[in-house]
Amino acid sequence: MKTLFIVHDVYQNDNEFPLGPAYLSSILRQNGHHVDTYCMDVYHHSNEQLAKYLDKTTYDIICLGFMSARFTETVLPLCKVVNKHKKKANFVLGGPGASATPEYILEKTGVDSIVVGEAENSILNIKEGINYSTPIKDLDTIPFPAWDLFPMNEYSNCMHVTGMAPTDKLLLMLSSRGCIGKCSFCFRMEKGLRLRSISNIIEEIKILNDTYNITYFEFADEFFTLSKKRVREFNQALEENNLKIKYWCASRVKGVDEEILQLMKEGGCSFINYGFESMDDDVLKTMNKNTTSEDNENAALLTKEANIPFGLNFIWGFSNDNVHTLMKNVEFIKKYNLYGQVRTIRPCTPYPGCPLYYEAIKKELLSGPDDFYNKFKNSGLITVNFTDMDIKTMYSALYKANSVLIDDHYQNTTMTKAQSDNLKNSYHQLYFENNTKFRGARSYDKEN
Repeated sequence: MKTLFIVHDVYQNDNEFPLGPAYLSSILRQNGHHVDTYCMDVYHHSNEQLAKYLDKTTYDIICLGFMSARFTETVLPLCKVVNKHKKKANFVLGGPGASATPEYILEKTGVDSIVVGEAENSILNIKEGINYSTPIKDLDTIPFPAWDLFPMNEYSNCMHVTGMAPTDKLLLMLSSRGCIGKCSFCFRMEKGLRLRSISNIIEEIKILNDTYNITYFEFADEFFTLSKKRVREFNQALEENNLKIKYWCASRVKGVDEEILQLMKEGGCSFINYGFESMDDDVLKTMNKNTTSEDNENAALLTKEANIPFGLNFIWGFSNDNVHTLMKNVEFIKKYNLYGQVRTIRPCTPYPGCPLYYEAIKKELLSGPDDFYNKFKNSGLITVNFTDMDIKTMYSALYKANSVLIDDHYQNTTMTKAQSDNLKNSYHQLYFENNTKFRGARSYDKEN
């Protein structure tokens, strides 16, 4: 059997390694399949180039995974190309975007098959139509990603994050799957968290370090800091194997204290990505975050004192949000900003499958997936208005809030006045001039 994995373009130069296709490629190859990859993200191949490639080759299976945010702009036109040039291949869609509303995606794209959930258990036996896959309980049984099938030099050198030295190479990896949270804006198909063993994680780190000189690891886990015991065991294993690494991880704000931060710093943690989301307790309850503004304040204060850079992530536009709650978020960011990134605030988006999506349907703000995809244009724009404010008021508030944050960044960094003005103008075009191609503040053009 001959299989092709397509990695679609995300229209930026800092591309994360595609772990899903790499894991599945490894399983297929272990079972005798020939696997090729077509990485449109790092090479920015056009759909026309893909069509020519497919015309020259023949596959039994063609696979594509995606997130909901990329469906209309990227995935739909790509599916038309593959359907036209695939010959007799079974064209399969997977990932969160396909799993959330599989019947709709199958009908809308005209592909042959959809995989719902993690595909490791179903990739070897995909049938036409919708295929449901169960999660693998023992993550150590999954073979390591098939890195050699991907352009590793491009992936390991294109990401530049806080704490990286010029000689560092970065790659994405997972130490767990799942999350203990139940946030209303997240889509997940299962409860709980599954963990890889520390020894299995260390083995992967050693291979990546020895083979590809990876020194900075971005853990894609939704909750890396599950317990002090696990972090301590990780540190010990790094020391026993003489591994000096840096890493980026995500953590919940609840339970953060001096001890776990010190342990993380000792192990090489160079950045923690926190989902603070709001500084209003009522809004946090609406989000079902199971955290408080006090938890946010505590985590930010202790992490800043530990001298570990951290992400200040906020979203706004829930039913009890208003201009006051927005500006509370702005003041918090200004208070704790370490200025490694331009921090701005986005509106919440009810992506298909998440509780917020079903709330929008219940409130008759959305009629279903087709309505969502017709309305969704950009993650920086308001897809559904859950508030009592009108859209014009919301955009005016967002523009003011993000302008304040951009000005604050300009005043505290080497950002130039021209860069500041250009970025604010990009937001003005996004909110008021229908420029949906703007990709956000964190990758602002440093040459402008």
